[in-house]
Amino acid sequence: MTASDRLHRRAFLKLSTATGCIGVAGCLESRGENGESGDGEQPEQSADDEHGTAAFELDELTRTVSYPWGMAFLDESALLVTEKAGGLKLLDTEAGAVESIDGTPEVYDAGQGGLLDVAVHPDFPDPSWIYLTYAARNDAGETATHLGRGRLDREGGTLGAFEQIHVAEPYVDSTGHYGSRVVFGEDGMVYMTVGDRQFKNFGPDHVAQDRTNELGTTLRLEPDGTIPEDNPFVDDPDTVDSIFSYGHRNAQGMTVHPETGALWQSEHGERDGDEINIVEAGENYGWPIADEACEYGTDERVAVGHAERDDVTAPVYYWECGSGGFPPAGTTFYDGAAFPAWQGDLFVGNLAGSYLGRFTVDGRDVTEVDPLLAEENWRIRDVAVAPDSGHLYVAVDTAEGPIVRLTPE
Repeated sequence: MTASDRLHRRAFLKLSTATGCIGVAGCLESRGENGESGDGEQPEQSADDEHGTAAFELDELTRTVSYPWGMAFLDESALLVTEKAGGLKLLDTEAGAVESIDGTPEVYDAGQGGLLDVAVHPDFPDPSWIYLTYAARNDAGETATHLGRGRLDREGGTLGAFEQIHVAEPYVDSTGHYGSRVVFGEDGMVYMTVGDRQFKNFGPDHVAQDRTNELGTTLRLEPDGTIPEDNPFVDDPDTVDSIFSYGHRNAQGMTVHPETGALWQSEHGERDGDEINIVEAGENYGWPIADEACEYGTDERVAVGHAERDDVTAPVYYWECGSGGFPPAGTTFYDGAAFPAWQGDLFVGNLAGSYLGRFTVDGRDVTEVDPLLAEENWRIRDVAVAPDSGHLYVAVDTAEGPIVRLTPE
């Protein structure tokens, strides 16, 4: 381990803060999706606190990963991290050492594509399956979101017997909106988000409203990639059997509620219109026939609001057009013991806003209360909770993206 790899530690006292938001609207300046434009303001911080305080130290574990996208723990001291260009790294969280894992698939690293998320089979190490989502091309040069799995040999540093187990079709000529978060549900099934691939024909004929394709959806699959017999549309001849929910634009965060088992997602809007959703079987989440966003570069609404239609499911939290939005990435519930004040809270990485969002959750009531790490000006790509200690890990979306850890002071 070189000097640049050694842990770098700073201490912070983070009081829960008011973001200056009213209702469900965010309070950042307007930005393009994934932070492609605009600088914006950081949320104001206040010591007026009714949601608890948390003093923490910030440990920088490594800067030897490049554009990290997904993280998954094997155990307390072993963290898998994907790199967008195609690398899979195993981080020793105690020493800060990083090992490359061979055997990953060939990916298409362009635009928003590349090697994206990672998930570990819930019975790991028996079986030792590691699941990856990624963008890849067909012979015509078009791309699609893929799901594959391989058997991890930790001692050998390889991902063996890697196999592609699902492709979200159709392939299209686009390098955006792959979605690509993957998690295991409490039912043992694989859930995977697929973006709408940036189709702009807003209205009822949009791909996200067309259930004969897999774009703009959440998919539900068996661990081997086959279709579960109890999927919501398996008896509908006009719907792809893999679809669990539809009407999504580009969900880049997904997690399972530790108490209810419900599936939660964070989803990118157009101009603002970002959302937090509880995803249920067979539901239509509206994009783009019901939405809170405006079209890029305008004040024109994409569609009527969710409340104006009774055939769609509304988000539990959203940022309306003009609010500045919250370009969201990786998402997790906090269920550890290290920070009692955060128990049950939802953490969501903010890309353009450059902070880690914290939300209190009471059933379906969601409140943003506490921007963390705002002073770092980091694009937060993913967030994860260590299984034993309850320490919070954050992946930063840069060429020398630090992986950092929040521990109690």
